[in-house]
Amino acid sequence: MKAARWYKAKDIRVENIEEPVIAPGKVKIKVHWTGICGSDLHEYAAGPIFIPVEQPHYVSKDIAPIVMGHEFSGEVVEIGDSVTSVKIGDPVVVEPILACGECAACKKGKYNICKHLGFHGLSGGGGGFSEYTMVDEKMVHKMPEGLSYEQGALVEPAAVALHAVRQSKLKAGDKAAVFGTGPIGLLVIEALRAAGASEIYAVELSAERAAKALELGATAVINPKEEDAVARLHELTNGGVDVAFEVTGVPVVLQQAIDSTTFEGETIIVSIWESTAAIQPNNIVLSERTVKGIIAYRDIFPAVMELMTQGYFPADKLVTKRIALDEVVTEGFEALMKERNHIKILVNSQA
Repeated sequence: MKAARWYKAKDIRVENIEEPVIAPGKVKIKVHWTGICGSDLHEYAAGPIFIPVEQPHYVSKDIAPIVMGHEFSGEVVEIGDSVTSVKIGDPVVVEPILACGECAACKKGKYNICKHLGFHGLSGGGGGFSEYTMVDEKMVHKMPEGLSYEQGALVEPAAVALHAVRQSKLKAGDKAAVFGTGPIGLLVIEALRAAGASEIYAVELSAERAAKALELGATAVINPKEEDAVARLHELTNGGVDVAFEVTGVPVVLQQAIDSTTFEGETIIVSIWESTAAIQPNNIVLSERTVKGIIAYRDIFPAVMELMTQGYFPADKLVTKRIALDEVVTEGFEALMKERNHIKILVNSQA
């Protein structure tokens, strides 16, 4: 079968590999659509981050080159012995977290902060940039009736956004700011709407992404090249937002996000970072602010899909390009590196 494998930064190859053979407790999936994630882009531009290169991943037992793609939907084509939650023909999405099940976090049910955290499609296992993949039954979620395969490919990134909002202290009626409106930032705006935020401010340089933020429900968009984003946010909110979400991974933006909050405000770091970021701790201490990091999601895919059936996280507004698997490097990764106006690019594994 065809698959896109990561060898090293700037070296992803579409090649023929062996199709997975069904095993007990496993579900084999014919992949329909897979999204290119910001994490994938980080791996392409400056990896490895999650990709194992020096020794096999603790859970997957795989080492580079690995098949990429962790935001995907597909159809069940085979099930292994003991699998009962899905049947052949079911449309499904995959929750791609690889967790050991043995560490302290896993034993408390917080598998997304597993000591050996990995992701199917980043840390091995055979990802969604392929014609077929196989996963543990526990990773598979049947899609509700009426949800398209394209919409299914957005469940994973939407889960990141919804988990970020759920883990924050935001309450209905609170004010929020989202720094960076790439795919995850826009999905955070959607999650904030679902959570009842009264005002949602976006901070964004791209005119195209700013327009999309407004279309999805942002109260206003601030261009930090044109005005002081922190000062403007304090002016608009009469003292700062209750919660700020940092979704850029740009070092200078982290301090801006912290400073944009009111006293006792909270900043949620959603980004994965390629470098360190300097902050002034007194800006946190003297206003008793809180800074919190989140990674991925847990126990949230069903809620995301239910919100999708209500119209949240709409694929028709978020997907800006659809490509074939053979085009994943040139029209996918390279396009995202060069054209910042793209929101979400989906890859058709069967094209």
